[in-house]
Amino acid sequence: QVQLVESGGGLVQAGGSLKLSCAASGRTFSSLAMGWFRQAPGKEREFVAAISGSGSSKYYTNSVKGRFSISRDNAKNTVYLQMNTLKAEDTAVYSCAARTSSTGTSSERRYDYWGQGTQVTVSS
Repeated sequence: QVQLVESGGGLVQAGGSLKLSCAASGRTFSSLAMGWFRQAPGKEREFVAAISGSGSSKYYTNSVKGRFSISRDNAKNTVYLQMNTLKAEDTAVYSCAARTSSTGTSSERRYDYWGQGTQVTVSS
């Protein structure tokens, strides 16, 4: 069993930055690939970023490349999503996910555990 708790969401103006955190417990963290997903009202949940268990491999959806950065601190059992140059279209509930494999993936169906999400609202 893995428990995930996101934090760091909030209201920010376009062009601003936020850093999301996801704290994990219940399993050896380095064995878990981690991902961030987001869902806006009335829209499907979409992949944002993923990172391998060791942190050596990272992947981003095209719309956030160059603006968002995923990282992890395995000593703290935490994964982060640094979001810069935020746009109104980034507004969504951001959820952290974990899979029982060290290999990252963009497919939400391959993740086994999910946090409750944290709201990010970008105003223009």
